[in-house]
Amino acid sequence: MLDRRNVLTSGLSLATLVAVGARARAETALRGEFVQGTLIRGRTEPGASVSIDGRKLGLSTNGDFAFGVAYDRKGAAELRIRLKGGESETKSIPVGERAYKIQRINGLPEKFVEPPASVLARIARDNRLIGAARARNSDEAWFADDFAWPVKGPVTGVYGSRRILNGAEKRPHYGVDVAAPEGRAIHAPVGAIVAMAEDDLYFTGGTVILDHGHGVSTSYLHMSRIDVKVGDRVEKGATIGAVGKTGRATGPHLCWRLNWFAERLDAALVVPKV
Repeated sequence: MLDRRNVLTSGLSLATLVAVGARARAETALRGEFVQGTLIRGRTEPGASVSIDGRKLGLSTNGDFAFGVAYDRKGAAELRIRLKGGESETKSIPVGERAYKIQRINGLPEKFVEPPASVLARIARDNRLIGAARARNSDEAWFADDFAWPVKGPVTGVYGSRRILNGAEKRPHYGVDVAAPEGRAIHAPVGAIVAMAEDDLYFTGGTVILDHGHGVSTSYLHMSRIDVKVGDRVEKGATIGAVGKTGRATGPHLCWRLNWFAERLDAALVVPKV
């Protein structure tokens, strides 16, 4: 039987913990599959102190928190919760390793595989904009809500796959690609503040980044149209733009990405399976 006196889990998988409604002194509950590339969301007693691997996490007014597990993480994560009354507990949680796929894409313009020197400054500027948007640490708590797919269509590219572009191996793909007709509406998966809205980044073309609070953000790439601007507050289901094939793309699709600050995560793990 689960020892309900514990602040954290007692060796149960997170899926089991949620299924049985396990609670502890802090009524700590965690949601997520503890594998590489996942977003873990939790709730504990408001005002508690929570850290992962020694890094302090922010809490919403309801006690919600989140953290990400790296794409290539090996070894257990250490989660620590300290309650306002001084009680604390630390739990070592094993992280499951994943076998990532290999994806070969041919027919890309060479300038998108090996960018010429003339565009390197532009790419550096793009990366600064993206980094700043993902570094936001707002107090919003939309991240704790249930995410929905931003667009419907077949999944043609998955998170973590090794990319072979025109025969050259590049860094892994950190998004989920959803094929859809150009112009199909893209919807906010949960509430958010628009952290970035750029219509012509070098690799990703029309790009929007939504801030869901406490370092959790989602990105929308290759858009043909952008319907929001920085600072807009959008509700779940609101249209933020449309599917396109701008930037480095061979056809119309949405590349959807999930981040916890700079940590690139698998968006497919926070939505229902299709």
